[in-house]
Amino acid sequence: MAQYDLVGATGCATGVAHTFMAEEALEKAAKKLGYTIKIETHGQTGVEHELTSEEIKNAKGVVVASDVDVDSDRFAGKRVVIVPVARGIKEPEKLIKEALNPDTPIYKPGQAPKKGEESKKVEAENFGTKIYTSLMNGVSHMLPFVVAGGVLVAISFFWGIYSADPKSSQYNEFAYMLNTIGSTTMGLMVPVLAAFIAEAVAKRSGLVVGFAAGMITSNGGGGFLGAIIGGYLAAVVVLLLQKILKPLPDKEFRGLKSIFLYPVLGVFITGAIMFWLNGPIKAINLSLMSWLKGFENSSPILLGIIIGVMCASDFGGPINKAAYVTGTALLAQGNYYFMAGVSAACIAPPLATGFAVLLNKKAYNKNERTAGYVNFLLGSTHITEGAIPFAAKHPLWNIPAFMVGSSIAAALTYVSRIQVPAPHGGFIILPLVNKPFLWVLWIIIGALVSGILLALIAGRFAKKDPEFESAPDVDIFGKEENTNTVQENITAPSTNTEKVDKYNPNDILNKDDIKLNVDVADRDAALKYLADLAVKNGLATDSEDVYKQYLVREKESSTGMTDGFAIPHAQSPAIKQSAMLILKLKTPIEWNSLDGKKINTVISFLIPENASKDHLQYLSNTAKLLTHKDFIQKLDNAQTPQEIKNLFTQV
Repeated sequence: MAQYDLVGATGCATGVAHTFMAEEALEKAAKKLGYTIKIETHGQTGVEHELTSEEIKNAKGVVVASDVDVDSDRFAGKRVVIVPVARGIKEPEKLIKEALNPDTPIYKPGQAPKKGEESKKVEAENFGTKIYTSLMNGVSHMLPFVVAGGVLVAISFFWGIYSADPKSSQYNEFAYMLNTIGSTTMGLMVPVLAAFIAEAVAKRSGLVVGFAAGMITSNGGGGFLGAIIGGYLAAVVVLLLQKILKPLPDKEFRGLKSIFLYPVLGVFITGAIMFWLNGPIKAINLSLMSWLKGFENSSPILLGIIIGVMCASDFGGPINKAAYVTGTALLAQGNYYFMAGVSAACIAPPLATGFAVLLNKKAYNKNERTAGYVNFLLGSTHITEGAIPFAAKHPLWNIPAFMVGSSIAAALTYVSRIQVPAPHGGFIILPLVNKPFLWVLWIIIGALVSGILLALIAGRFAKKDPEFESAPDVDIFGKEENTNTVQENITAPSTNTEKVDKYNPNDILNKDDIKLNVDVADRDAALKYLADLAVKNGLATDSEDVYKQYLVREKESSTGMTDGFAIPHAQSPAIKQSAMLILKLKTPIEWNSLDGKKINTVISFLIPENASKDHLQYLSNTAKLLTHKDFIQKLDNAQTPQEIKNLFTQV
């Protein structure tokens, strides 16, 4: 059993980026300070690198950088630092030093230790963090319901906006089914939000009572506000019941309390209070929505500014989610204008980072440039998290710059009366938008304005810090590195060897799938060569289908990266097994790459139709390797397939 100086956990509401950026930042900081660390991650794919009780027991300190509940009570008896995930990204060294500091209080379940004024301050911070993490725990569990339900409802509109109404001439039975499934799934967002807020504070009993409170407030019109109140009320009621019933010995009454007393009494007390509160909460909700809706006609520009500032203030935090959930609630009422502005304000920031690095490449180091390029893809699919490393670098300057662009995009959207009937999906849902080209134009204008401001700000700081190229940064792949330093162990993207071994390309890369001196005229010829090679080597059954899927992926966005590399990938029923193919080209070809250079090396991934998400990790790890100059040089110099295979697989 491996022993670590420190252990920790990271997690974020969406599980897309924050979780792994904080993980890598903490691992790199620990290595720099001379400590070993293991980080447990809580993302949308579940818990990874789960900590064992033995690892926790042997650790000298614990760092929890998370916006969701990670069961901190298991760290009781250790020096524990609990902060939002953003601090894990921005100040990992400080957190590690604090976790190892003898003055850091010993953590106790549900409370901070009390030792004078300093401990009171720590207790207050821990209370605030607990409120925040429990709220984000609810949001993170709610989001998949919103996205899944919202997209299905949006797809039903392809048959007509009234296609789910049996009384309409547009009625379609399949559209009706999609709309019903989607609406039902979206309807779960309020009870799920309340349930997991309560679960984060009061564990399983809180989950039951919170879910009941959420259903009651949902039926009564309490909405997002009612879910928050119901979730925390359920947690408080359960904790009070646990305290009141504590005299009953656990040995004899544990089952009775957990199965009968807590649920029955908790649901009755919380339900009765929520039943009484529903009226006032509904009135507040309606007045707030009416207030915001009023701006749609009277002052759409002011509404755009309000929404832009909210969405670009914390990039997925509670302020951003307040605007987002208001939009989803109005969608359910048939208001498609409000969500159009919210989506525009969320899409603009990551696109802005891409424009910024294009406008002022010299002001950004290599990792930042790569992150900016990839953010074009992330932003296009409504993933705002890619903007976080840029916002965190100079927050007092960059966040207002993001707000300006988001506000412009939202305001222009509202002025143009654009309608977006789906709560997620980005440019994927363009066929459902009433003015798709105009909507994209307004978003690009907003992103360009932010991009220009970001480029100017970056240039200003670069002049002050001429060594910025050697400064550490966190990229969107979750890797913090010094781009001017040649690392000997370039194939190990993390200090956590379990993670690397699990995704060793040796599992999917064979020597026969590596071809040198390949003579192709253009991108499509290279993709056709890959498809034919897949069939020839028994990896796929239909070359034309694989080739078609390659082209479909390229239409979404170019897979040409930087420094002469392209990473095309295809997912198809014709693909029999996950595989990695590598081509070194005889002559460089055009591929519409991110840096404008021609492509001389193609690294492709084949993905079966029902494959797990492991291929995302293979792709991510490969992309990390391609940010190392010495790895690129060795790959360029490799003369045989075996040499290339060894470069990727010898971890």
